[in-house]
Amino acid sequence: MPHPASEAQVEDGGSASKPQRIIKLGKTTEDGDKKGTNKRVKDIELCIPIVYGTIAFYLGRKASESQSHKWTVYVRGATNEDLGAVIKHVVFQLHPSFNNPTRVVESPPFELSECGWGEFEIGISLFFHSDVCDKKLDLFHFLKLYPEDESGPQSTKKPVVMESYNEIVFPDPSECFFARVQNHPAVLVPRLPSGFTLPAPAPVETMNDKGRGNTKDHPLNQWFMNFSEADELLKLASARQQVQAHIVKLRRELSVIDGMPQPLKPASSYECT
Repeated sequence: MPHPASEAQVEDGGSASKPQRIIKLGKTTEDGDKKGTNKRVKDIELCIPIVYGTIAFYLGRKASESQSHKWTVYVRGATNEDLGAVIKHVVFQLHPSFNNPTRVVESPPFELSECGWGEFEIGISLFFHSDVCDKKLDLFHFLKLYPEDESGPQSTKKPVVMESYNEIVFPDPSECFFARVQNHPAVLVPRLPSGFTLPAPAPVETMNDKGRGNTKDHPLNQWFMNFSEADELLKLASARQQVQAHIVKLRRELSVIDGMPQPLKPASSYECT
């Protein structure tokens, strides 16, 4: 089922406030759990903040009737970190008028560029690594080529930028997934209860070399939106994870108490002996 998100527009790469939207994905199939090959970290949630959107440049004198703009559609980490540890590949569904409208990007950065003249809705499907989630996440984004204020000629230097901010939440992640991302800058990870150990992280075939898939040095980086609420949203998400970890700790302490033998209840003065 698609998860549309509200969008904000900025024409010159300036800042924009964004409402928070949380997408919680269900657990993967339990076949691996039953076989003991994909044990889960119960009562824990991993959160991955992402941004997806488009940047469109007017071609000016180079524009033709069929190609007036060059644009790029992408999915990136909210802080421009590499998402390859979580996302395996992304499928972009373009307008049917494009050659090969279904485009698959197998590794980060997850993006593609095209030229055209019309605005349309782009389908964006995220596919995750097998130890993350076996369900894809469908998103939709409207390609915007023209600024809201169309008075005067369109600038070739200032692009039209449209972006959406989401947080993808994975409840009860597999131990392999948790171990792989517990120190990853793109993932919000709660503290584990003391004494809890994880297996060594298994390598992911499509993961890039360190830093290769991030967008911090991306040519379009200067135009990426500066979310004025992003820092506060990340702090709130981190605090939520800490609360979740505390709940886990309390549940485990209660389970230990419940398993202990209970003292005999003393007889009351109203009972006959």
